[in-house]
Amino acid sequence: MHILLSSAGGDQSRWLTELGNSLPQAQVRIWQAGDSAPADYALVWKPPVEALRGRAGLKAVFNLGAGVDPLLAMLRQYPDLLPPAVPLIKLDDAGMAQQMVQYVSYAVLRHFRRFDDYARQQQAGRWQTLPRRRMEDCRVGILGLGALGAQVAASLVQQGFPVSGWSRSAKQLPGVASYAGTAELGSFLSSLQVLVNMLPLTADTENILNLEVFNQMNRGAAVINVARGAHLVESDLLAALESGQLAGATLDVFREEPLPTEHPFWSEPRIEITPHISALTVRMDSIAQIVEKIQSLERGEAVSGVIDRARGY
Repeated sequence: MHILLSSAGGDQSRWLTELGNSLPQAQVRIWQAGDSAPADYALVWKPPVEALRGRAGLKAVFNLGAGVDPLLAMLRQYPDLLPPAVPLIKLDDAGMAQQMVQYVSYAVLRHFRRFDDYARQQQAGRWQTLPRRRMEDCRVGILGLGALGAQVAASLVQQGFPVSGWSRSAKQLPGVASYAGTAELGSFLSSLQVLVNMLPLTADTENILNLEVFNQMNRGAAVINVARGAHLVESDLLAALESGQLAGATLDVFREEPLPTEHPFWSEPRIEITPHISALTVRMDSIAQIVEKIQSLERGEAVSGVIDRARGY
């Protein structure tokens, strides 16, 4: 069995060693320019086109990051790159869920407990107790109830927040008010004090965080984006903050990364910025999952995480 590894960024040598230890019957190699040797499986994150071109014998391609949109964008640009019969497989969790729960919980609590306001008071040297907010008045909405979104929603319910969820198709989660489809988006937004975006990036969801959406939320609400930068219309966020419709935003993802030093987000005190760290891939968890799925595929068994190319996730 031959496994090809091509991952932009990160320490590929660690992946190479640990994959070899976990799957000793396989020959694992890092893709190098000019490599056209056969491979049964490819493990990729933002690979160059040449890493996948001409791989007629591929049985599956594993996407090593949480977002599949870079890989799908490559296949749209080069539609003959991989035959439709070759499954594209994403990681189900790989240690990211707990990190995402922690990140979103922090951002929600920061808004709810007014820690952002107190931080600004500290900078101004002002000692003032602000009015207490009631948890029952702070409804949190989760855009996207996939594997990560569902776990974030469950955690917020456990903490005592009222939680709503919106997805393409209806989901039933304990304690979560479920909305689905374009027709129910307005109803989902109308009572929100915090909006958390965890949607996959598709043609339908690009630019979904816009002024029309912000204006349907409660005045003084907050936005948390941990999905993709292209979900957010940046000028609309700045306008909503300037008008007071939004009180703040926590952003972990951006259209251009790293965020350029001259970008207006840096100088907006109501925006909290982190450098795409809300949920980092845990290498050993990922390898264990990939090994299990390769073994299942070798036995002719179905596996979870197969990407629907038409739907985009």
